[in-house]
Amino acid sequence: MSLPKLHVAVLMGGWSSERPVSLMSGEGVAKALESKGHKVTRIDIDRDVALRLSEAKPDVVFNALHGAPGEDGTVQGMMDLMGLTYTHSGLATSVIAIDKELTKQALVPHGIPMPGGRIVESATIHERDPLPRPYVLKPVNEGSSVGVAIVTDEGNYGNPIAADAKGPWQEFDRLLAEPFIRGRELTTAVIGDRALLVTELKPKSGFYDFDAKYTDGMTEHVCPADIPDEIAAACKDLALRSHQLLGCKGTSRADFRWDDTQGIEGLFLLEVNTQPGMTPLSLVPEQARACGMEYPDLVEAIIAEALADAGKVAKGGK
Repeated sequence: MSLPKLHVAVLMGGWSSERPVSLMSGEGVAKALESKGHKVTRIDIDRDVALRLSEAKPDVVFNALHGAPGEDGTVQGMMDLMGLTYTHSGLATSVIAIDKELTKQALVPHGIPMPGGRIVESATIHERDPLPRPYVLKPVNEGSSVGVAIVTDEGNYGNPIAADAKGPWQEFDRLLAEPFIRGRELTTAVIGDRALLVTELKPKSGFYDFDAKYTDGMTEHVCPADIPDEIAAACKDLALRSHQLLGCKGTSRADFRWDDTQGIEGLFLLEVNTQPGMTPLSLVPEQARACGMEYPDLVEAIIAEALADAGKVAKGGK
């Protein structure tokens, strides 16, 4: 779809642990929009973001924030109150999808396979393991593998976990404990009503944590993944269904673990990211490019859906 020339405010930065990634995403989006002839106002958000948006008076806001407050419903609620049109998912979807336990409650009853597990108080893990080892501990409300720890018998956390061992229990009062799923890391992007491809992520060392995601050369991306057609089809189906069940808008990315010794029974959805990265290393632009959609066209497609939802495409803005 060819868009009229628009004034787009790009929200980026903020104060979450994912600020550097958001700044890269936002700058990439801004340059892509300018290459298409759109007017862009860059906003590195602070506590005056509502005032800055009010002064800018954009036709549409491109939300390039990652983590709180741009991915958890806070900024979405503010923009709803201001009557602004914005990209990506809305308030309710954002609140649910960033919370891993709420996501399970929304998806598992509809047949989406996700790991079991439970919420634990961080202080209790220094007394006893919440699950048989190996297991995973992660924050309930963080993305990009922030604060993830894999606890094994051979690991250096101690048994039980030592209070002075470095890990998410030092930063978060409550954690999600899940069984560790051996095998392969897969991910699928959804744009609008279409699941794109499956990418396999092969970290050069360790597991696919924050550093592996955003440091050039630390992870090999195999796109499309060299996996059986049945598994690829299942990933795309589960990603699209999850996107729709959660009410996601624009684009999302579904992350999976696949135990390839178990066939289709070994495939589990880990989470749905409603604000996936738009950096040069990011997976959504990579999959879109493999499907023939260049980066500026991807950015415009995300904006076009936001405008269509607001009934503004024909008008070209407000």
